Amino acid sequence: MSVCSKPVDTVFLDRDGTIIKECEYLSDPAGVQLLPGAAEGLKMLSDAGKKLIILTNQSGIGRGYFTQEQSDAVQCRVKQLLENEGVRIDGLFCCPHVPDAGCDCRKPKTGLAEQAANELGIDLTRCAMVGDKAIDIEMGKNINAVTVLLKTGYGKNEILKCQPDLFAESLLDTAQFLLGGSPAAS
Repeated sequence: MSVCSKPVDTVFLDRDGTIIKECEYLSDPAGVQLLPGAAEGLKMLSDAGKKLIILTNQSGIGRGYFTQEQSDAVQCRVKQLLENEGVRIDGLFCCPHVPDAGCDCRKPKTGLAEQAANELGIDLTRCAMVGDKAIDIEMGKNINAVTVLLKTGYGKNEILKCQPDLFAESLLDTAQFLLGGSPAAS
């Protein structure tokens, strides 16, 4: 069976470097900028009935760089910009812990995906994981999801660190792939 033929009902998405421009420890909603192709690709997936769930590590909270409230304001801005483009985000799950905290929710561990599955009735056997870091791909593989590494954000530096099912230039290419078409980049 080819990867494209695996049924995907839910698309898990990293946030920074995947949907929005990578800005290390982003705490100001004014700094949120959608990446080229992000809204178009996500709208295609949303219009096709796919659930869109953002899974994001935000260790800046645990490090004391910004508050949970500031992080929530950034999350609201991301959702607002996407909604303005006709994109429905079905859930947003955040790990606020530092990398060595030992939590189960920090990617590449599967806690955020499992929380989303429990809260939203998601079948983890019918998911894709899209991100710009090897940890996103590793988390996707840990739940047996279709995995896509974007060459945005940190993605170009992560290519040799993981083996995703697809390398893609944008979320638009990703949507075409997940919907059974031929992406421009593979």
